[in-house]
Amino acid sequence: MATPTPNDPKKPAQPGQPAKPGQPAKPPAAQPGQPAKPQGAQPAKPAQPAKPGAAQPAKPAAGPPAKPQPAKPVAKKKEKSAVRTLGVILVDLGFIDDAQLASIEEEARQTDIHLDRIAMDRGLLNEDQLLQAMAELHGMALVNMDEVKPTPEAIKAVPQNMAELYKMLPLKMEADVLTVVMSDPNNLMALDDLRNMLGIRQVTAQLGPLSKIEAALAKAYSTTKEESIGDLIASLASDMDMGFGKRENSIDIASVEEMANAAPVRKLVNMVLLMGIKDHASDIHFEPFEDEFKMRYRCDGVLYEMVPPPRHLATAISSRIKVMSNLDIAERRLPQDGRIELNIGGNTVDMRVSVLPTMFGESIVVRVLDKGRVGLDLDKIGMPQDILVQFREMISKPNGISLVTGPTGAGKTTTLYSALSELNLITDKLITTEDPVEYEIEGLIQCQINHEIDLTFASALRAILRQDPDKILVGEIRDLETAQIAIQASLTGHMVFSTLHTNDAPGSVTRLRDMGVEPFLITATVEGILAQRLVRRICPVCKTEFEPSRDQIMELNLKPEDTRGKKFYFGEGCDKCNNLGFKGRTGIYELLVMNDDLRDLISKGGSTDQLRAYTRSKGNRGLRERGLDALFSGLTTIDEIVRETVLDEES
Repeated sequence: MATPTPNDPKKPAQPGQPAKPGQPAKPPAAQPGQPAKPQGAQPAKPAQPAKPGAAQPAKPAAGPPAKPQPAKPVAKKKEKSAVRTLGVILVDLGFIDDAQLASIEEEARQTDIHLDRIAMDRGLLNEDQLLQAMAELHGMALVNMDEVKPTPEAIKAVPQNMAELYKMLPLKMEADVLTVVMSDPNNLMALDDLRNMLGIRQVTAQLGPLSKIEAALAKAYSTTKEESIGDLIASLASDMDMGFGKRENSIDIASVEEMANAAPVRKLVNMVLLMGIKDHASDIHFEPFEDEFKMRYRCDGVLYEMVPPPRHLATAISSRIKVMSNLDIAERRLPQDGRIELNIGGNTVDMRVSVLPTMFGESIVVRVLDKGRVGLDLDKIGMPQDILVQFREMISKPNGISLVTGPTGAGKTTTLYSALSELNLITDKLITTEDPVEYEIEGLIQCQINHEIDLTFASALRAILRQDPDKILVGEIRDLETAQIAIQASLTGHMVFSTLHTNDAPGSVTRLRDMGVEPFLITATVEGILAQRLVRRICPVCKTEFEPSRDQIMELNLKPEDTRGKKFYFGEGCDKCNNLGFKGRTGIYELLVMNDDLRDLISKGGSTDQLRAYTRSKGNRGLRERGLDALFSGLTTIDEIVRETVLDEES
């Protein structure tokens, strides 16, 4: 009586044949369960298809074909829709045909360029068509930007700097749910950022073209005065309920949580962090003192002070940052480390948070690592062409040690990452050991040093050598043990990159000898040493020529006749550079490449001065000379060169 369904568990008794027609599922059911099917004339039928299988399915077609038949096509449709790709959607919408899709997919496979970018470059798609396809792919609504108007509640909920950084237009705010228009459907992490930073229940997104979103943002916020940090701090100054005393000895955790999640504190911290990202700050400092609470950020290597918030908000601000970085707000006696990850404009911004207990509260420093802004490319770090050619030859050698030296904040890590990015080939295995890992680079195995469990550079390096590497980066050679393992690695056929803290390139040889490394090992392994500094670039918008005074020329150890015919510049300050006169930084470099004469001099125990004199006699130019080149080219100022290269002259 029971009609067999297409999913009958006894169906597999006929593995290949009854796949197309659904009906033969009935005869196999009769075969294994003969006693269970005593129906009149039916047993004669299953006897025939029991073994032949292929010839007989036509006979039972007279039975119950109507019910199983529709089930199969429905299943097929579902399977097709589950694997719909952007290319298939573009064909279904009629924007391209099958032949064009095949050609585009082939080019995408060969070039690693996204399919949509290739289609647009070929002129097969426009932005509106691509958005329509993206909306269908991600199941999102497509907005007609000419017809929508943001509500005042939505505009008020999202600060202007946040909307502009995330490139999202707040559309409406209803029942603690914010609706925004965005242009990148893949940047869904930004929705979580907004939800957490604004403290609301949910953020939903719709799609719209970027150009129209930017125009709508400018129009929506044109009628509202952008609230500055100063305005917000002024409004917070009167709220004395939100805070504790100066020394904060006894604190109620429930009160701290309530303060950390208060809308004004949340808004202030968001504003400070986003301003730091927008101004390309490398660090943001929150510093408690007895009678004040300072906020400063380091931009292009120099600290600048922001408008200070009221002192009684210190606990609320530090607790808010700890909540954002998943730290324990109840622990106020021990240092803590955490991280905040934001996704702004499609770029991941990693913020490393360091909390240090002090007499008057917790000092917090947020290190901003903007991966989208750092171009890890040797051609873009300001290296002169003659040094760049030699440096590329040096890092391309099969084995040896390449050193980069300079003080903290001189850009050594960026230079080494740029070198590794260039060497990051599928044919080589690259492993790094760093303290800490600053940028995660695809294709590199990166190991984080942890001194608490005795994972040091030396112990990590020993383990790395058992991982069959081709090239190794050791974050820093700090002691003899690390130096010896690095040397052994290079002697056994590996290329080792590392850093030292010395004033110039010749001084690195002396530093290794002082650590206890034998001179013959230095000459056998070290292939070259790059010394570098970072100087601030003059803002190109407000760059102004001037005539330096005699004292300024003497600071450079030059005579007036040495500067005759040379032009000097400084930045007056403008809106583009926040009235600082500088915009960005560039490197100045000195490269010492090992040769036989230099190796002989090192083997004989030559001093730093002797090594420096030899390199100068061979035409090698030091940091001061390279700095003067940047000065006379109009890239930087006299003060920058004196500040960054004075140690080079004294050493």
